[in-house]
Amino acid sequence: MEVNFPTGTTIVFGGSGGIGRGVALEFAREGSDVAVVYRSKPDVAEAVAAEIRAMGRKASIHRADVRDRTQVTAAFAEAVNTHGRVHTVVWGAGPVVPQVPIADWTEQMFRDSMEIEAFGFNNAVHTALPHMRANGGGSFVHLGSAGHDWWPRLDGLSVAPKACNEALVKGIAKEEGVNEIRANSILVGVIDAGQFKIGQEAGTFTPEWEAAVKAMLPLKRWGTPQDIGQAAVFFASSRGNYVTGQTISVGGGFGV
Repeated sequence: MEVNFPTGTTIVFGGSGGIGRGVALEFAREGSDVAVVYRSKPDVAEAVAAEIRAMGRKASIHRADVRDRTQVTAAFAEAVNTHGRVHTVVWGAGPVVPQVPIADWTEQMFRDSMEIEAFGFNNAVHTALPHMRANGGGSFVHLGSAGHDWWPRLDGLSVAPKACNEALVKGIAKEEGVNEIRANSILVGVIDAGQFKIGQEAGTFTPEWEAAVKAMLPLKRWGTPQDIGQAAVFFASSRGNYVTGQTISVGGGFGV
């Protein structure tokens, strides 16, 4: 089936991150213009945009600290001004979280994770909903965690705030379907990019850890950002036009 998107652009929050970059490029590869939202890596965001333009698609970059709704609103407005319409919001923003057991979380650790991932996503949702309602609908694609189905040891600061977002995705699907607004979520497993790469370099994810995790996977390999991008394209495009309130686990069988 040919991939079709509505007129306008996909806005990718966290588009300068390892996974977000891959998702942004996949949308461009499949025919969508892209607005890349970044916080602290303008050079990376611009490099992503350059790759997208090289594919013949329109691209723009926008800075925002997602904890601040004013900044989110400004970035979204810039994207609309540049592209005319935002048809899809991909939520891939998130901090690099410490790998610690729940008992050792500090209040600040939990606050940081919740403010960026949960409050940030809520800011994006409330910014985008009026625009989507006024323009015939749209789609939210949330990048969650495969740990939502099977709790991964030490990764709770990533899983817990994403679980809040999973509930919000369900609510958007039920309440906004009448406005042709859909919302779905990808449960992301170990992807060879982003936090996984940072953890490898820091020694958090040791060869022993990798071997133990791979032993649990039916598919004995790590996923790629392109794998996540393909799932996101399915949800946002004509391929998934009658799909809402759902999750796809892209984790190599993690939790099966």
